[in-house]
Amino acid sequence: MNLVSIGEVLWDVIGEAEYLGGAPLNFAAHAAKLGHCSFLVSAVGSDERGGRALRQVHALGVKTEYISRRDCPTGHVSVAIVSGQPFFTIYRPAAYDFAQLTPGQIESLASTSPQWIYFGTLAQASLAVRKTTSRLAAAIPRAKRFYDVNLRKNSYTPEIVLQLLHSATVVKLNNIEVGIVEDIFGDAHHRTIEDFCRTYADRFGWDAVCVTCGEKGCRLLLGQEYVESPAFKIELADSVGAGDAFAAGLVHSLSLGWGAKRSAEFANRLGALVASRHGATPAWTVNELEGFAVSQLA
Repeated sequence: MNLVSIGEVLWDVIGEAEYLGGAPLNFAAHAAKLGHCSFLVSAVGSDERGGRALRQVHALGVKTEYISRRDCPTGHVSVAIVSGQPFFTIYRPAAYDFAQLTPGQIESLASTSPQWIYFGTLAQASLAVRKTTSRLAAAIPRAKRFYDVNLRKNSYTPEIVLQLLHSATVVKLNNIEVGIVEDIFGDAHHRTIEDFCRTYADRFGWDAVCVTCGEKGCRLLLGQEYVESPAFKIELADSVGAGDAFAAGLVHSLSLGWGAKRSAEFANRLGALVASRHGATPAWTVNELEGFAVSQLA
């Protein structure tokens, strides 16, 4: 299938090394490995990092024709890894804050009939990116809209999160973000994750909502079917990009019409495989994914 991912392309700077990243790019790259045609809507600078980014995005199998060049720095973040977990310092404004499509580009992209539009919160903090996303969604009304909440400190407002939750048909967030969303709405914290999922899915009319819980796996509400899927036991390399791979696995599963149990297990499997390797978009194959032992379930 065709899908569109909208948002940041940036460099994760870890010590002296730089790794290409950004959740929308990571998602698109993993979806491409699953056999889908991934279009990325973003922007990079006219600097050396921008040119290097475009070459690497192309090498990952992601379509680059909707990535523009801007006269501002290519996005980058500093990443500190503590006990395998990443902590980010984000530098803005960045080129991805100015990702836009012309009417002709929107028409061209809509003509490919994408089944999914993916977006997160970071780039949507830019009004220009939000407008681009809204215009594209209006041009492809049948496309499902996957919102990966993925909150970063000082990079969102309650109003933006509310708008994105309203626009989504499927939502993914982690167990910490559940509490943040409840606080945004002034709601009492729900007794269970299942209560949260059912309450908010009813409120917003979502087709599905998934809560990731780290080493405890994930919780998925698909329609009225709720499952708690255990994590895989792995030797953690780093978790950068694992959640984005999980999202790609979930979109893949839902597009195939799988039920909640199978969809959650597949997304967990892909997220765990990526977390067992260094980098946000490490090399992996579908055969490796299929062979990732079920005996590794925690």
